[in-house]
Amino acid sequence: MAHRIDPSCRYSKSHEWIRVTDEFGYIGISDYAQQQLSDIVYVEVPEVGDSFTQSEVFGVIESVKAATDCYLPVAGEIVEVNQDLEDTPELVNKDPYGDGWLVRIAIEDLGELDTLMSPQAYETFVKRVQAEAEH
Repeated sequence: MAHRIDPSCRYSKSHEWIRVTDEFGYIGISDYAQQQLSDIVYVEVPEVGDSFTQSEVFGVIESVKAATDCYLPVAGEIVEVNQDLEDTPELVNKDPYGDGWLVRIAIEDLGELDTLMSPQAYETFVKRVQAEAEH
């Protein structure tokens, strides 16, 4: 099944995305990741004010198939969490780059964004992951 990639985001190898506005970043999981998880039934996110380093686990997404950790693509402090996910976790399935966002952070080091993949690089990465999974 085809997946969408948001051209305004940068991506991690663990399939999280970040969309940056000023020194803040919205974070979620990619369309590819939500497809792999299937029907999402629960999303656990941190508290506002919590801080995490780059690649640190900040939350968990549970689906009917599995539970998976979410890793922060860049270091930062949580300034907002998506409260809608508490009652409607399936928003992550329906709109992973929009209403299904997980947290908004104050980015600690904008330079860490350079360690993430561009949309084009992420597309290539996902194709490689899919090809390896078929073998």
